[in-house]
Amino acid sequence: MTGSPAGPAAVLVAGESLIDVVERAGREPVELPGGSPANVAVGLARLGNPVELATWFAEDARGRRVREWLESDGVVVAAGSQGAAHTSTARARIDADGAAEYVFDLADDLPAVSPVRPPAHVHVGSIAAVREPSAAKVTALVERYTPRATVSYDPNVRPAVMPGPGETRRRVEELVARADVVKVSDEDLAWLAPGEDVAAVLRSWAALGPALVVLTRGGEGAVAVTTSGETVEVAAPRVTVADTVGAGDSFMAGVVDGLGRAGLLGAPRREQLRAVGAGTVREVLRRAATIAAITVSREGADPPTATEVEAFTPPA
Repeated sequence: MTGSPAGPAAVLVAGESLIDVVERAGREPVELPGGSPANVAVGLARLGNPVELATWFAEDARGRRVREWLESDGVVVAAGSQGAAHTSTARARIDADGAAEYVFDLADDLPAVSPVRPPAHVHVGSIAAVREPSAAKVTALVERYTPRATVSYDPNVRPAVMPGPGETRRRVEELVARADVVKVSDEDLAWLAPGEDVAAVLRSWAALGPALVVLTRGGEGAVAVTTSGETVEVAAPRVTVADTVGAGDSFMAGVVDGLGRAGLLGAPRREQLRAVGAGTVREVLRRAATIAAITVSREGADPPTATEVEAFTPPA
């Protein structure tokens, strides 16, 4: 990273965890722990960051599996996260190209949060940030920690369980305006802003307040727009895709980790983040793209460790 690398920042993540029931043609379904915010938490922990996750699951067999998965990677599960009546599931149908389509059975809520370690950064996203009663709690959490922590947000749109595009976009843009860093996919924008010029949407979101708005484009790489109007693009490393489950979440974890490594997380660093240069953004995005590439090269939401990232060499 440009400048002196900083130590890992304590991160609080808030949002859903669930069980992905993965279905592939000709194979028996496989149940794997997941959920976008939970995947981000695990991704950050594997990269060496202290992470606490405020989430919602039950004290059932699936919930115990979620907890064991999180804690095995060093994620602290926030007190009260086990209050659901049942653990949410997402039935993921994987097509021949490795892309996933989801059918959900959700229990929506979040616990009151009193983190064991004051966070320098807060990440929120996806279903819990849009559906009630968890959505109001996500907003309250962001407002509570903004004076002391930077905030990232990933809409990670799931049309089957979110309101229509208009209502969801209104909610999304409320959180965009409260965030310092936003990551959105090209598929998200195709649903939220159909027919609109993507570059114009990114610029409009950057004008709402974030220091950085990042668009991921799958195998076509990523592009970021800074609050100063600079645009930075990076390519995606070429790998053989096993599936795309967790790819965006791994990228999000990589962005947060990269900004932390550059010493740009935490409310005292907010102005430095807003002034971030294109060179630093490019380094952060390249590393995040590498993290996502490793994830898609293996089945399921299986983000890499920091050691795996440093050792990665793209296939010839």
